[in-house]
Amino acid sequence: MESETNYYHDPEKYQQCTSATIRAMQLLEGKWKLVILAQLFATDVIRFSELERSVDGVTQKMLIQQLKQLEKDGLVLRTVYPQVPPKVEYSLTEFGRSLGPAITAVRKWAEARGAVHSHG
Repeated sequence: MESETNYYHDPEKYQQCTSATIRAMQLLEGKWKLVILAQLFATDVIRFSELERSVDGVTQKMLIQQLKQLEKDGLVLRTVYPQVPPKVEYSLTEFGRSLGPAITAVRKWAEARGAVHSHG
């Protein structure tokens, strides 16, 4: 596997790496997207009301906006069941599931950082 630092010596590879990073960050930007994705990894399929309860501090409007964007970007699947009252479930697409290792790495990084800061 090629080291990321090798990109600095090859302008074309550096530009590709930079462009890919920007695209990834655009998909994940927003205060709540990673939290929403983490909840979907933990539950596989979740109803809107359950998701709203599990994401502490998010407003309903913001949750709807973030879910719409995640759906538009192909990370989340929204399934509407034709019943009264309406039932809406959210799950990860294959593309969304491919973020699993990255989200796990971010969580572990945050846990380690918390452990470092709690010790002094």
